[in-house]
Amino acid sequence: MSLRAVCFDLDGLLFNTEELYELVGSQLLARRGHELTPALLDKMMGRPGAVALQVMIDTHQLDATVAELQRETDELFPAILAERLRPMPGAVELLDLLEQRRLPTAIATSSRRAYAERVLGQFDWVDRFDFLLTSEDVVRGKPAPDVYQLAATSFGVEPDCMMVLEDSQTGCQAAVAAGAFAVAVPGSHNRERDYNGARFVAESLSDPQITAALER
Repeated sequence: MSLRAVCFDLDGLLFNTEELYELVGSQLLARRGHELTPALLDKMMGRPGAVALQVMIDTHQLDATVAELQRETDELFPAILAERLRPMPGAVELLDLLEQRRLPTAIATSSRRAYAERVLGQFDWVDRFDFLLTSEDVVRGKPAPDVYQLAATSFGVEPDCMMVLEDSQTGCQAAVAAGAFAVAVPGSHNRERDYNGARFVAESLSDPQITAALER
């Protein structure tokens, strides 16, 4: 079996947006007298924005709606993105390699389309991918397999011929459930999570295990 396409998660995998979301989440909760704990952050990670915000509301029994928290997030995030957004280690080099090999690439994210396009646009990366799938393209978000099943269909390949790179446990569960060649690339904050079903756990996007798998 040879891998014929590569699908990336976005937040925390290609860009350092998970740590930026942590800043925003901390501000949202601080305004309400609460703290964003690692346990809560772990529950929110990798889920569609509305679902993650509902987890925040339920955990602290906040007197706020998802729509209200989303509006506050939209107010806080642009300035943080403009100042602190960075590609994750190895992202540029891996994309360069995939382009050299002419392997199709895509992004499948739990974020909203406007946000994803803004993040990619900040580094002129929109055109580096064949297509972009977001939470708006599926009914069920991760950990359901829907977005990765749709990605495989969009590539025109069987799921097991598509490498999926994911940093979160939730995202890996979605990729594994879709039957994809799932690779976990966790950050320091979630490296101890269970990535059962992933083909391997990479240290970063520059891990030689990734390029070795693409050469099979």
